[in-house]
Amino acid sequence: MMIDVSAVDSATLHRVILQHEVDQFLYKEARLLDERRLEEWLDLLAEELHYWMPMRRNIKFGDWDLEFTDHDTEINWFDEGKDILAGRIRQINTGVHWPEEPVSRFEHIVSNVEVVGVEGDEIRVNSKFFCYQNRLQDEVNHFVGRREDLLRRDPQTGFKIVRRKIILAQNVMLPKVVNTFF
Repeated sequence: MMIDVSAVDSATLHRVILQHEVDQFLYKEARLLDERRLEEWLDLLAEELHYWMPMRRNIKFGDWDLEFTDHDTEINWFDEGKDILAGRIRQINTGVHWPEEPVSRFEHIVSNVEVVGVEGDEIRVNSKFFCYQNRLQDEVNHFVGRREDLLRRDPQTGFKIVRRKIILAQNVMLPKVVNTFF
């Protein structure tokens, strides 16, 4: 069945195209991480990147403002810029990074991609993720959560990730070390 594109207004067509471009960008990002193409993944990040994953607390009903740690005043799982992520990647790529010797196998699944706002070249995007990590024979970790991204159009990569807030579903990290990117 063919869709009569002439019957679709241009604003709707632009939204559909943008949604497709964002989906493809996030799927490519996941593939680069899974294939250990970390230098290429780093190219998807803006120089002024803020990569942040607050800790999650168990709270009483109604105490919503206490559920997550604050990036300015409290410790977080991650609160990094591109320079720190580049250093982590350099360390992993030395081959003498103990949490990655032998190397892990990763599968990142991205879903529920939602474009929530557009201002000029910047796009606010929410998505959900599942990250499976397997190392050695029996070391398995699952990370489930959501992300709040700010993307900026870029002529080379399509987009650059300017800001990423990662919210894990779990509030306790059971892995010995967290050596994945979300």
